[in-house]
Amino acid sequence: MFEYDWLVIGSGPAGEKGAVQAAYFGKRVAVVEKAKAVGGACVNTGTLPSKTLRETSLYLSGWKQRDMYGMSCQLREGVSVPELMCRQEPVLNTERDRIRKNFERHHVDLIEGEARFVGEHTVEILTPEGPKRVTSDAVLLAVGSSPFKPAYVPFEDPNVDDADSILRLDKIPNAMVILGGGVIGCEYASIFAALGTKCMVVEGRDQILGFLDQEVNQILSGQMARLGVEFVLKKNVVDVSRKNGVLTCTLDDGRVLECERLLFAGGRSGNTRSLGLETVGIQTDSRGLLKCNQFFQVEGAKGGRIYATGDVIGFPALASVAMEQGRVAACHAFDIKYKTKVSTGFPYGLYTIPEVSMVGETEESAKKKGIDFEVGRAFYRDNARGQICGDTEGMVKLIFQVEDKKLIGCHIVGERATELVHVGQSVIHFGGGLDDFIDQVFNFPTLGDMFKYAAYDGLGRLQRRQGKATGPQKIISQTR
Repeated sequence: MFEYDWLVIGSGPAGEKGAVQAAYFGKRVAVVEKAKAVGGACVNTGTLPSKTLRETSLYLSGWKQRDMYGMSCQLREGVSVPELMCRQEPVLNTERDRIRKNFERHHVDLIEGEARFVGEHTVEILTPEGPKRVTSDAVLLAVGSSPFKPAYVPFEDPNVDDADSILRLDKIPNAMVILGGGVIGCEYASIFAALGTKCMVVEGRDQILGFLDQEVNQILSGQMARLGVEFVLKKNVVDVSRKNGVLTCTLDDGRVLECERLLFAGGRSGNTRSLGLETVGIQTDSRGLLKCNQFFQVEGAKGGRIYATGDVIGFPALASVAMEQGRVAACHAFDIKYKTKVSTGFPYGLYTIPEVSMVGETEESAKKKGIDFEVGRAFYRDNARGQICGDTEGMVKLIFQVEDKKLIGCHIVGERATELVHVGQSVIHFGGGLDDFIDQVFNFPTLGDMFKYAAYDGLGRLQRRQGKATGPQKIISQTR
């Protein structure tokens, strides 16, 4: 007999949901967490802290109100990030308390300590009271990730930050160089730019956020540029060092950038180094990430009773998806038919300024797949609620199949994009199309009403494409 049926290492989104899912079906479950606070990077160093800083940035900078009311706001000289994060601790403490209560409610044991495999079903935990060995039928690795730190970046320099330490700045810098134009780099670039920092994003590829629909990408890039963000594209960094006491960043074209502050945002590495994975036949890739099958069983693990979910398995590294991965892994481990797969139709949310969210196909991916598609657009500037909230540049974009008007993609850039996208996601999930938006009544004034007008725009484009300009075309024109 094992002490536990399901031992979960890590209490972040994947670990919490994976643990509770198994406990809900009567399994004996324990969660091992090496940090004093539960919640993983999502709660303590990444997702929630950075989004709290974003909201604070928008509020204290008065950015949203500048165009509407002609306001001019300036932060107090020398204000620090922790001072700006006064809302953080109440938010994070509430979430930590919720997680602990969730464990208690489902009778999940929480063990503080660092876990290491000593056998296929045995884990040694270095607790504050000393080593403790625990046996379990199956194990879920939900250990998360940490910022990737390449050797050429001197992170020991007091003016060099990663995605964790950036939240501990002693003051808001006047200027910042950000290496990496991915999600983390762009989020922090827009946040600090709104606070008045002159931000420069260096990206080796020919554009930031290459997975976005190109039209949406252009709108986002343009708005970030108006915030004061400068983009240096198709340039790689060859050296980061101090020269004559000045922190510099040298690019492959010979350009040398002087850096008051430098943020490296070049991805993350799995927290697997101390797990003793070699004991159970598991290998990681160069960034410490694990490979799994569709049920999240770790490749190479002895006995097939070791699972992994969340950031430690890489793409898509979203808290929302990690939760579902944890649930699916728990159900598969004990042959529970409740949840057997993670939906492939999950949305992306970028908490840049402005927000961006997407689900499904982009124009570019639809073209590559040979899909005959058309698009419909609605703009915040034509929406009453958009005018009220001061967003005049946002857009809702729908991508649909020509043959049956079935929705295959939804893209939003603008206020509340990460909330609005779920309307499009639901229509895609249930196999709906443009007529479903036309048939619905939306509250007025709301941003959600743009879905109807994006659908009207799509129908109009479809009719013009098919050479029809009678009856319905006139009705569509009247609705604008």
